[in-house]
Amino acid sequence: MVSANREMVVYCFDTLVAHYNGEEAPPPAFDEGQHPLFVTWKKAVNGGEPRLRGCIGTLEARCIVNGFKDYALTSALRDRRFPPIQAKELPNLECTVSILTNYEPARDYLDWEVGKHGIIIEFADPDYNTRRSATYLPEVAAHEGWTVIEAIDSLIRKAGYSGKITGQLRKSIQLTRYQSTLFTMHYGDYVAYVKTIRGAAPTINGAKPTNY
Repeated sequence: MVSANREMVVYCFDTLVAHYNGEEAPPPAFDEGQHPLFVTWKKAVNGGEPRLRGCIGTLEARCIVNGFKDYALTSALRDRRFPPIQAKELPNLECTVSILTNYEPARDYLDWEVGKHGIIIEFADPDYNTRRSATYLPEVAAHEGWTVIEAIDSLIRKAGYSGKITGQLRKSIQLTRYQSTLFTMHYGDYVAYVKTIRGAAPTINGAKPTNY
């Protein structure tokens, strides 16, 4: 099984830096494979808690080299919840890559563990006669301090449902649980790593030089 690793995060940073510079990113230093994956960007300012700036991925297996290349940019620039990340924000960014594994159907909406499982929910919206779905990665509920039911209710809202959340609605949910491996790196660590491996720090058009 492929696990998330440093080289995958480096490739995501390389891809975003190359985008700002109008260049091609250096080739990745990890092996190709087929896995579901996510790329998450967070921004920390003045030593504060990192805040989400973008998170997009795929629940279907795909080639991870192109997958990380595509979702590094999509999550940074086209997550509709946030304005696109600008080059000047790079020094405050951290990137997390997630490889998703161990998909299994749950018995019901309660059959999963906070901090261990990511969840995918599917349910019928009785108000609009449509099906809705959404996912939270394994670390989300634990980071937010949610109980199982609080996470479910939040995910129902994330899926776009605006009606009353009832016990009957929760019981109608089809839930798939999964696990993940992840790796997180701050931009400063990325710069230091690139200096060590390639002999020079990355330069970014539109961003002030930084010393790490």
